[in-house]
Amino acid sequence: MVNRTAILIPARYESSRFPGKPLIDLVGKPMIIWVAELSSEAVGKENVYIATDDDRIAKVVSDWGYNFVMTGPALTGTDRLAEAALQIDADIFINVQGDETLVNPEDILKIKQVKLANPESVINGYSYLGDDEDPKNVNIPKVIMNEQDELVYMSRCALPGFKDKKQAPTRYKKQVCIYAFTKEQLRQFRDFGRKSELEYCEDIEILRFLELGVPVKMIETRPGSLAVDCPEDVAGVENALRKLHGL
Repeated sequence: MVNRTAILIPARYESSRFPGKPLIDLVGKPMIIWVAELSSEAVGKENVYIATDDDRIAKVVSDWGYNFVMTGPALTGTDRLAEAALQIDADIFINVQGDETLVNPEDILKIKQVKLANPESVINGYSYLGDDEDPKNVNIPKVIMNEQDELVYMSRCALPGFKDKKQAPTRYKKQVCIYAFTKEQLRQFRDFGRKSELEYCEDIEILRFLELGVPVKMIETRPGSLAVDCPEDVAGVENALRKLHGL
């Protein structure tokens, strides 16, 4: 059934918190290229595509020898991927976020294998919050799932809640931004035509799949992911890159 897996990396230039973020220099290399290189380790360079609506990003990507797909304005990053997927001959699409410069290629492959075994489900990664991460931080989507590892809900609030402190969770789970979809699942997402009410409130795109009745299977990945959400994150990510790659 499955012939090809492609990685799609959404990248837009305009950002309210960090304009031009995909092209910022991190230890001598544009951020989007760090992510493309790590993705290439998992599926091969020929199967990696950057989905963008900006010519500046497309040029940099092309100059570094990577594929890009031009899209129009998109409601969300996943809507952009859905438009890009229509232009690519593949069966499975893995979304790797363009600011996840420390993503582990082995985790990408893990998500791929679970998707192949569970084509009816969307697959998403998670890990446990580190000791230095605050469950109340609204920039970290928290995950609750049932005992079959199926997503129940995802929120920017600290979940699960508790009535008594003795019932409080000992650890919280957070979303890791690696996802796997079929082309049809992406088409369903886009055809919904709007953000769902919960998706709009939480600003978490994957919640739209719950409205569509598409199960979301959560898979544990390695901790240590560190994204660039705002300019203040750059120094920490550069330090982590230097340490990881011996730079």
